[in-house]
Order: sequence, then C-alpha cells, then structure tokens
Amino acid sequence: MKKIYDILRKKQVLYTLIAVGGFFIGWLVFSHPSTPVAVTEGHESHNHADGGGHSHDLVQDESGIWTCSMHPQIRMDKPGKCPICSMDLIPLKKSSSGSSAEADPSAIQLSDEAMALADVQTSRVSRKNPVKKVRLYGKIAPDERSLQSQTAYVGGRIEKLEIEFTGEEVRAGQSLATIYSPELFTAQQELLQAISMQQPPLIQAAREKLRLWNMTDAQIDAVQQSGKASPTVEIKANTSGIVMAKRVNRGDYVSQGAVLFDIANLSQVWAIFDAFEVDLPFLSKGDKVEFTLPAFPGRKFAGKISFIDPIINPTTRTARVRVDVTNPKQEMKPEMYATAEVNAPLKGYKDLIVIPQTAVLWTGKRSIVYVRQPDTSVPSFLMREVELGPSLGGAYVVMNGLSDGEEVVTNGVFSIDASAQLEGNPSMMNNGEATAQPMTGHSGHHMPGMNMEEHHTAEPTVQHAMFTVKGSCDMCKDRIEKAALSVNGVQTAHWDKEKQMVHLNFDSGKTSEDAIRKAIANAGHDTDKYKAADSVYNQLPGCCKYRN
Repeated sequence: MKKIYDILRKKQVLYTLIAVGGFFIGWLVFSHPSTPVAVTEGHESHNHADGGGHSHDLVQDESGIWTCSMHPQIRMDKPGKCPICSMDLIPLKKSSSGSSAEADPSAIQLSDEAMALADVQTSRVSRKNPVKKVRLYGKIAPDERSLQSQTAYVGGRIEKLEIEFTGEEVRAGQSLATIYSPELFTAQQELLQAISMQQPPLIQAAREKLRLWNMTDAQIDAVQQSGKASPTVEIKANTSGIVMAKRVNRGDYVSQGAVLFDIANLSQVWAIFDAFEVDLPFLSKGDKVEFTLPAFPGRKFAGKISFIDPIINPTTRTARVRVDVTNPKQEMKPEMYATAEVNAPLKGYKDLIVIPQTAVLWTGKRSIVYVRQPDTSVPSFLMREVELGPSLGGAYVVMNGLSDGEEVVTNGVFSIDASAQLEGNPSMMNNGEATAQPMTGHSGHHMPGMNMEEHHTAEPTVQHAMFTVKGSCDMCKDRIEKAALSVNGVQTAHWDKEKQMVHLNFDSGKTSEDAIRKAIANAGHDTDKYKAADSVYNQLPGCCKYRN
C-alpha cells in the first residue's frame, strides 16, 4: 500500500488519472441526447446504435414535436421560440385516437391551446324564415290632415284677441278674435233696410252675403231681431286643437283671407322616420312599427306604416316613412325624437340558412366561411365558398354553400384563415389556383410584427381602411355606417364613437377611400378630408350636432 501511495504522489501519475477520469465523465454525459425527448402516454423513445458502434440516431415520433399555439404549421424538434410571433413553443399533443388521418388534407387543424388563444367559436346552422331588423330614427309631427288655418273672412282691424299665445288649447266654436269691419257694418245695414221694405228676396240676399263673410245664423238673427248693425264680428274656431302659430296682434289691420291662427288637432299624430335607401326594399305599407321615445323610457308605442315617400332626399339619401299613431292623451308632442324597429320578413327567402355576419370573410367577388369537420379527433376546419343573399344587419342569408346542421366558425375566423395562408392551403386570398409554399419552422423568414399580407402571392382586391369621422350619438353611428354601405363596393363599415374612427372593408376595384369619405360627408358628418356642407349639417337632429 505504501508503494501505491508513493506512486500516486508523483505528479505525472496524478495528472494522468485526472485526465482519464475527465474523459470517462465526458463519455457518460455526451453519449446521450442533450435535449430530453418527451414521452406521451402509450409511446416510448429509443436510442439505437448502428452496427459500427459509432454515433446514435434519434428516432422520434410526433410526441417530441414542438409547435406554436397561434401558428400550428410550425414544427420543431425541440422547444424554443416561434419564428413568426416569438411565442414559446408548446409540445404537440396527439389525439386520443393516436391519429388524425380522418381529417381532410387541406383542412386547418388547431390544438386546444390554439383554439383558446384565438377564441375560436362555432355554431350550428339551421333553416329559418329570415327577418330583417330595420332600425329607423325620426320624430313626432302633427297630422297634416288635422291642420286648420283660421282666416279673416272680411277685412278690418283686430279689436280683441281671445288667444294670447302659441300652444293654447281651443275648442270648436270658441271665439278667437273680434274684428272691426266697415264693410261688415254696411252689409248689416243692407239687411235691416231690406227688412224695413218687407222684401223677402232682398232679405234673403242680404243674409246670404253676411253668411259668406262667416257670420253664423245666430249672429245674423241677433242683428235682425235687435234692429241694430254692429261694426264688429267675432272669429269662431272651426276645429278643436292646439294653436301652432299666432300670426296677428291686437290693433293689426288684416285683409280678407289673411291667416290669423294655425290650429292642429293632436289626438292623431304622425311619427316620421328617415329610412336609408338600402333599407327601403324591406319596408312596405301596412308593416307594424314599434318605437320608443326618450321622454317615456321603458314604454313602447306602435303603429303601421301608412306612407313611404317615393322620392329620395339627394342630400341625406333617405326617404320619409310615415306612421299614423293615435294620441288620445296628447302625451306625444311634436318634435319629440323617436327610435323605431321594424321586423320585416323577407318575402321570397323562406326556409333558408342564416349565419352571423362575423362568420363571413370577403375577398373580391367571393364570400367564404370555415366549416368544422365532423367526427375528427383534432379540431379541423375547411374553407367553404358560399353565396350570400340579403343582409339582416348582424347576419346574412345563405343562398348556396351550406347544409342544415353544419357547424361554422362564428368567431376567430380570420385566425384560421391566416393559418391556411401560411400553410399554402386555399384561403380568402388564395382560392387554390396558385398554391403558395407553406412556412415551416426551419425555412420561415417572417419576422414578428411583419404584415402577413406581404407573404401573399396575389394582390388582394379587398382592402381595409380607417379614418376619422365626427359624430356624437347612436343616430350618428347608424347614419355614418349606412352612408358608407350605400357606396357600391363597401362590404363592412363600423364607426367607433369613442375614437371617432370608422373601419371599412371595401373592394378597391369598385370604389376608393376618397369616394367613401365624400359619401359620409354628404350625409352630414365631417371626415379627416372633407367637411359636411352647412346646409346638410343644420338638418341633423339636435342630438347629432357635434360641432362646437
């Protein structure tokens, strides 16, 4: 033992042993893979040495693949960062069946994590009788058929006024004013003279002359019985109602036929709404309308459409829709604001499929949706081109392309389409005629933050735009969006009241941002480039006035 100890004390031997130990430890460490291979349930990973006993090849199944939850086309053999969005890669989980071969090769497959992060939601479609909700804005107005003008049937001076102010209520037969008239005094004297001459034809002629000057038989009989002519005459109300306008004052001289008062009977009023031209095909005479008034929150009033103006206002691009409403308690006052909804059944579109507006992507002339494949172990979605019918506001009627009971994506559809574009599958920008090469985790050069549209092989015709539009209320929102949608080629329009910005999708082959700006300005709302004309702006309701 002493000899062995002496040998070990020599430096040359000690260094040699340390070196040998180091080589041995290195062999233990580096003879195995540096990155551990994840093992899923029911699978194992093995290392096999070749016949020569040299290096070991890693035989790896799908349980060792790492992917991006937002870009499932990325496939990496070890954890790291996504080359597209720089998110941490996650292990790819296999389905419980162990295979997804039943999915269509062109389908987009998303993991559960990707579904949750993209907030993908689906719903089953069914056939129904579509009903379009048309929202209208307007105000209460007097029934023009009840308007009466109280005129002076004889010229003279206003001696007395029984009605002192506008808005006063009057009853039929009530005295409104007293007029001094020399002509009327002369006509009464002619009647008395005819009576004294005992000439019945002359008496009848004189009475008829006074009757034409709107004297009542009772007034004429009073003159005849008293035998005295009076130079004054009272103006009686022809109808009951409210004085809408008072046009004379005491002491004024008026000529024959001059209007003294305007009287309206408010027991029956009109609710007049402005309907945009895109909504007119869904409105018809006789449709039931329910509307609310800010003055009576929580209450609903109803009536039927009695008239639709056949002429479009060239400035606002609207037509007036009139609803007759009974007002027995006279609660509804002229100029009150009203908001109405009309549930208009679409004639000729019965028993058709209706899908939410959020399920549809537009590209040029094509409208596409994504349909979830049934009975697949991994959530799989196929692009489907559909033919759309009329818009229902928040939904669309589908004429062709979907079957009853199919499950369509209603939220997160753009995320699925982006994955299809990156994988080179048919998408809204690529209909399959020129398939692009998919991006992988090894060859992708897309940098985080780069616009995905830079990778499209074809120039899209559908463009997104946003610019400033001034407004102040929900009526403004409806007017702005409908003005934009009235431009041929505009597919979607959304105005943000808080940010005073409008977001648009439009076909650049049919229109331009400039044309949309002009249409919105013509409707009465200033944009970042065009200002609405004062004549149009002044016609907006009071709650819509946004200029300081």
